[in-house]
Amino acid sequence: MKPTEFAQLLTAFLKEYLPSHRNVSPNTVLSYRDTFTLLLRYCRDVKGLAPDRLELEQLTPSLIVDFLKHLEEGRCCKPRSRNQRLAALHSFFRYVHVERPQYMLQCQRILAIPHQRQEHPLVEYLDPEDLAVILAQPDLNVQQGRRDAVLLSLLYDAGARVQEIIDLTARDIRLDPPAQVRLTGKGRKTRCVPLMKGTVNLLKEYLQEQDLGIPKDGPMPLFRNREGKSLSRSGIRHIFLKYVEQARVTRPTLRGDISPHTLRHTKAMHLLQAGNPLVVIRNILGHSHVQTTEIYARADMEMKRKALESIADLSPSPAIPSWKKDPDLLERLRNL
Repeated sequence: MKPTEFAQLLTAFLKEYLPSHRNVSPNTVLSYRDTFTLLLRYCRDVKGLAPDRLELEQLTPSLIVDFLKHLEEGRCCKPRSRNQRLAALHSFFRYVHVERPQYMLQCQRILAIPHQRQEHPLVEYLDPEDLAVILAQPDLNVQQGRRDAVLLSLLYDAGARVQEIIDLTARDIRLDPPAQVRLTGKGRKTRCVPLMKGTVNLLKEYLQEQDLGIPKDGPMPLFRNREGKSLSRSGIRHIFLKYVEQARVTRPTLRGDISPHTLRHTKAMHLLQAGNPLVVIRNILGHSHVQTTEIYARADMEMKRKALESIADLSPSPAIPSWKKDPDLLERLRNL
């Protein structure tokens, strides 16, 4: 069977354009692939369109809108997930817009489909006391505990995403002054983040113990499991939650809905509260736009508002005279 034009375009989009031209991460490619998997299943099961015979002309704006409604109603997707799928579709049709100009009008109509407004919940972060309790949990007397101590410290100190920690190798660590770690984030963009002295000391001992300071071992993962492979996302989450549960023994008020990503939020909030500009925080976190970093400023303002509200009832209210009870003032106002 001769491949359809849509099949050829989609294959080139996922296999060549995204990884080579856009330089996106493998995880982004997988996310885009999953979007089109859902779309093809929808076309087959709901619209009766065979995926192997699907033509580009059949992917009309109305079909895309119906697919998005299916995600919301049939799969109970929230606006955030729905918008994520739409972003993948927009990216594909921007690609088609250039590769096949004859479909320009169809592409423009699909690109005009708006994202849904979604609530942006305030970020969750740890106060310094909670953070200190969690970081103190790994047992430094055993090798695994020493590895976990470095892992947690680096997650917080570098404000790193979990995938950035997974991808780290010994070559990404610089311990000579100024000590720093090189992280590769979204879009394969790299950034260098300075490290605090405590984290540097832990890293020195860890690299020596693991023989990772030798140049030939540079490409090896910095954090490995028992099989010598990189830790997985679920593995890092398991490690983090294990120490959170241990910390709750001595600090029962510790939040229950936290994850490794909470350490990244915590670092950002601590930097903001220390008076660092948003641009500096953006560069440390690796955000593309400072608008993304503004969520921490909003969270900080909300925290201050709640603090003021909590003492409002305790603060004495000044006795303000009513202007309505001042006849001289009323008379002057009438004569204005």
